[in-house]
Amino acid sequence: MSSIHSDAKTQERAIVCTPGICGGNARIPGTRIPVWGLERARRLGWSDWHLIEAYPWLKQADLELAWAYVATHSEEIDGQIRENGG
Repeated sequence: MSSIHSDAKTQERAIVCTPGICGGNARIPGTRIPVWGLERARRLGWSDWHLIEAYPWLKQADLELAWAYVATHSEEIDGQIRENGG
């Protein structure tokens, strides 16, 4: 299992990429929610509030990790969205 750390503040809880889980794509730790799926929803107009309502086990901090990852890995996320019908 590898961890992706976006900055020093996220050292304890970081986006993870694990072969065999979510196709090895970046995901929220402890879940099977891929970052590309959250970003696709955000591009379709979902707010953070809507995402947390849809996935009550997510916290705002999880979404902040995801958005930081998207900001630094935009080509990767764009490709995953395209690959998954977005």
